[in-house]
Amino acid sequence: MAGLFWLAVSLRRWLYRHACLRSYQLGVPLVVVGNITAGGTGKTPLVIGLVKSLRQLGYRPGVVSRGYGGANTTPQFVTGQSDPAGVGDEPVLIAWKTGAPVAVGRDRVAAARLLLARSPGVDVILSDDGLQHYRLGRNLELVVVDGAYGLGNGLLLPAGPLREPASRLQGADALIVTRRPGAARRVSIKHPRSVDVEHGPGQLYRLINETERRNPQGAFSQKLTALAGIARPDNFFQVLKDFGLDIETRSFPDHHAYTSSELVGEGVLIMTEKDAVKCRKFARPDWWVLEWEAHPGPELIKWLAEAIEYSARDGASAVSAISRSQATGQQ
Repeated sequence: MAGLFWLAVSLRRWLYRHACLRSYQLGVPLVVVGNITAGGTGKTPLVIGLVKSLRQLGYRPGVVSRGYGGANTTPQFVTGQSDPAGVGDEPVLIAWKTGAPVAVGRDRVAAARLLLARSPGVDVILSDDGLQHYRLGRNLELVVVDGAYGLGNGLLLPAGPLREPASRLQGADALIVTRRPGAARRVSIKHPRSVDVEHGPGQLYRLINETERRNPQGAFSQKLTALAGIARPDNFFQVLKDFGLDIETRSFPDHHAYTSSELVGEGVLIMTEKDAVKCRKFARPDWWVLEWEAHPGPELIKWLAEAIEYSARDGASAVSAISRSQATGQQ
């Protein structure tokens, strides 16, 4: 099965490289923030961190996403108050945390066009995921790898976690290695522009009142329930234990759609921010959220801003991984 998956991936890339299938440019620089592994790299917190950093430099960034977990089949504009059941949890989280304009759609080209129509002031678009969505033309690719997990067993789906071969990393403009403070770095991938980005927990806040905050260290003396519906819930649970919290754990599938009946009688509950956007409408006073933040350093932001400016001035010559691989013969 992994061999068939490799064949399908390779054929699809070949068709785009040789213009048998068409990529669409949008008229503003587009930065893909993606991965070649299935979930759990810290990609969405990085997008949030990049949006905030670019805004501080005077940019007006927007975000497009597939909207995994959402039921809508047509492109949708997203705000922090949108229903995750329709547009997906991660896009709502991005809009909620940044206030940036966000659009989702299975056809990311159509989603990006909707974004620009609704927010004509946007001067750079970040694609949350979409590395393999070659129909969406891109100026820059940032590929995110979890520094502790790496590439797993190095095999393609379904035998391993990879969506594309590891060689695909060399076609990206930058390799972003996300690292939680104190976690071992197990990635030894060589890349011309490899950048470490720290990501990790911030404060706890009450779900019904985000202004009420606590330091997580020893925040509660009683036993708690920790809830996580993410790709690698054990990482979240371990962080809470490291803070000295006594927890019982409840794991759900990634992008799980919660109902109030599932969480009856849990007492004090701590969840991820990705879970929180789906639980706000039936939140209880004793439900808390652990914020999670990525901190892209000044060198990464400086390089990214320069690359965006180059793309804005001369978009026709801004290279993507597809055009580079065509020129160099990489597969």
